[in-house]
This record gives sequence, C-alpha cells and structure tokens, in this order.
Amino acid sequence: MSNKTWRTSTQLVQGGTRRSAFDETCEGLFLTSGYVYETAEEQEATFKEEIKRYQYSRFANPTVGMFEERMAMIEGAKYCLATATGMAAINMALMAQLQAGDRVVASRALFGSCLHIINNILPKFGIETELVDGHDLNQWEAALSKPTRCVLLETPSNPTLEIVDLKAVCDLAHKVGARVIVDNVFATAILQRPMEFGADIVVYSTTKYIDGQGRTLGGAVLFNDDALFKDEMMPYFRNTGPAMSPFNAWTQLKGLETLDMRVRKHCENATLVAKFLEKLKGVRTVNYPGLHSHPQHKLAMAQMGCGGPMLSFEIEGGKEQAFAFENALQLIRICNNLGDSKSLITHPATTTHSKVDAAEKARLGISDGLLRLSVGLEDAEDLKEDLAQASKVVFGA
Repeated sequence: MSNKTWRTSTQLVQGGTRRSAFDETCEGLFLTSGYVYETAEEQEATFKEEIKRYQYSRFANPTVGMFEERMAMIEGAKYCLATATGMAAINMALMAQLQAGDRVVASRALFGSCLHIINNILPKFGIETELVDGHDLNQWEAALSKPTRCVLLETPSNPTLEIVDLKAVCDLAHKVGARVIVDNVFATAILQRPMEFGADIVVYSTTKYIDGQGRTLGGAVLFNDDALFKDEMMPYFRNTGPAMSPFNAWTQLKGLETLDMRVRKHCENATLVAKFLEKLKGVRTVNYPGLHSHPQHKLAMAQMGCGGPMLSFEIEGGKEQAFAFENALQLIRICNNLGDSKSLITHPATTTHSKVDAAEKARLGISDGLLRLSVGLEDAEDLKEDLAQASKVVFGA
C-alpha cells in the first residue's frame, strides 16, 4: 500500500516517515546545520544542482522534509515548504510572487499582522492593494474586474469567524489570472481543504493546531504548481531564509499524529460552549459558524462540515466589562495564542488587532466588548461552569 492510498488518520501517523540506518521507530531528529561531502567534486556538483542531496539546513533538512511531506499528504498538495512562523509563511506566499506594479485583493477580515502586510508593507514596494468584505461576493466581483496577481483570505476569519465562499471567490480570481492564497488555520485540513474549492496556495501557522500544545512556532506553504515551486517559491525560500528549525519540525510531526482526534474534540467542545454562551447573562452575541444564528451557517457546513474549534463573543459594557470577565475566569487562561489543548481567551481590540485603526475595527465587528475563545480539550462542563461563574462575578446572579 502506497502512502497516497492511506486514509487521513494513517497519513497523520505514518506519512513521510524516513528511517535512518539505525531503524528508529520515532522520526529522527537531525539537528545539523551543514552536511559533509566525500569529495570537493561532489560538493561542486551539489551546488550546480547536478546531483540532489542535503547541503545546508536552510535549504532542506531530513526532519523538516518529513514534516513537509506529511503536511503535503494530508492537504492533498504536491509541494510544502515549512517556515519558521505562520507570518513567515504568509509573507513568502505573497512576496515570492509579487513585484512593483502588481495588484493584491484581500478580505479585510484578516489577522492583524496580515492586515499590516497588506496595508503598510506591500504598498512600499509599489504593489496596489484593495480590501473587500469577504462575505460580499459583489465586492469580490468588482475588485476582481481588473488584472490581479494574488488574492488573500482566511475562512473562518480571525476573530469574528466570518466565512468566505471559497469556490465563488476562486472562480472570480482565476478569470483575471490571480492566484488564491487561503489561510486555513482555524479550520485545519481536518475540516477544510481549500484546494478542493480551487485555491492555489494554502498557508498555515503550524504554531496553532498542528503543534497543538503551545510548544513551538512554525508555518507552512502548500501548493501544486511546478512552475510556482521552481521559479518563484523555492528561489525565495532558499535565499531569504524563512526555514523551520529541525527541532520544531520534529515536535510538530508528533503533533500531527493526534491532529484528527484533537480537532474533532475541540469542535465538539466549541459547539457545546457556543450554545451555552448564547444563553449566558451578559453575553450580547456569539460568533460561531456551527450555530444556526451565524449568518453564514449553511455555507460553513458546506465547506467545513462543522462549526470548527474557535469562537468569539461580545460582552455587554465594552472593554471594562470584557476585561473584568477575563480576569474572573479561573480555568480558561488569558493568552493571545490559540489552538492549544488548554482553553485560551483574548481581547482582540487590545491584542491581535490593536494596531488596526478604530474605524476599521468597527467595520470588522471588533468591538471593545469582543472576546475570542480558543476552546481547548478540557471537559466542556468545566468550561461552562467557569464561564458561568465569571458572568456571575461581573453581571451578578
């Protein structure tokens, strides 16, 4: 049985494994920056790309290679390049393709650092950018009515859980020759494979659910196009140095082994917590694609199959009450990370989106009362009890 015939759970455990001469059971951790050659001629031939072998871990490493192969298998991609962080992945996916005079269209509901790249960094290099409301296909159609090089979006979005119609946007983008880049962090490949809807490139912060336990940083860029790999991505990757460390790749290989069961448990807990929050005193609104109250519930179910592991909710009273609510929690911890086995909560307006101006935050629905909750693997009843006691502290019985 070849690797390509294995089902997802098997790929997550066994995919891409290459054993050394020692026949280790666990994937080998190759902590080496360089590699030796038998002869000077062999070294020269390697640099001329006449032979293929390891030459420097900024280019390739056996442990990182196993991680990249396993990621590619579960995503259904031909190529994967593992990066040091999720933002390194986003940056490479864009900058490897762009030059002065190009145009980028992006959903405005993006992580704060992604918005910074779109609004502040790309224009410095003479690249035109335009933001649209991701849920509005009319805005996508208008923005993509003229030549565009790249489209960037995330679905579900951070932190308001907005859903973008992947197939519709990909179809519009391809009509003008644009490549579509999808940040799939919130859904993971377990719930959603954007390439099946037409996406050209999928990016991850593997720091999140792929590591899954808040240990190491990482990112990944996945795609199928041979020319994109040879002419754009690989030259950028080799020469700018965003490579993932072997140790982080080894740690995240172990994270992949349990990704399927973890994500499904996260989703189960998130659904229970979201339904509970809808009835909790002091909670104005709940943003969770798995709820029928979510305006894009049907689309989310069609693309993901369930509501996902993340949610956000708005507290009455703005920042003061939101902070009081966070401070009253005893089990759920305050942290701006997500995707951990532990439940984590943050206040986006003062953390992940603190650099976004007030008008744009208002347009995105990031109010001073909004809290983002990464639902962990604890017992859902304990999470509900913690939320209930925090509500009682802040809003009374």
